[in-house]
Amino acid sequence: MNEAIQSSARRSRRLLHKVRLKAHGRSHSGKKFREVCESVVVSAHGGLLQVSNEVDNGEMIVLENLLTQEELECRVVFVGELQDAGQRIGVEFLTPAPHFWGIDFEASPTAANQSPQSY
Repeated sequence: MNEAIQSSARRSRRLLHKVRLKAHGRSHSGKKFREVCESVVVSAHGGLLQVSNEVDNGEMIVLENLLTQEELECRVVFVGELQDAGQRIGVEFLTPAPHFWGIDFEASPTAANQSPQSY
């Protein structure tokens, strides 16, 4: 499920793309957490994730791509409403990492939609 999302104010193209991740950081209550979660929308600068732990805006978390075992430190920049399935959070990489998701964001939109695998 990969679909380009257009926005002229964005630094890079966003794509609907599911990737299984391991996330760890501190929850809203201050306790350390480690969980397996999934991306919803990704870009070269971060993504939107579905997590089960409640986290605060501005919190630092570490994401690990379970396929490549690459780890990146991220800042939470958006916190959605808490729901039964958890919470959607927006994260921003501390440094751009366009290959973390397994997508070539510099390729044409058609090529980028066809090349990655969904997990």
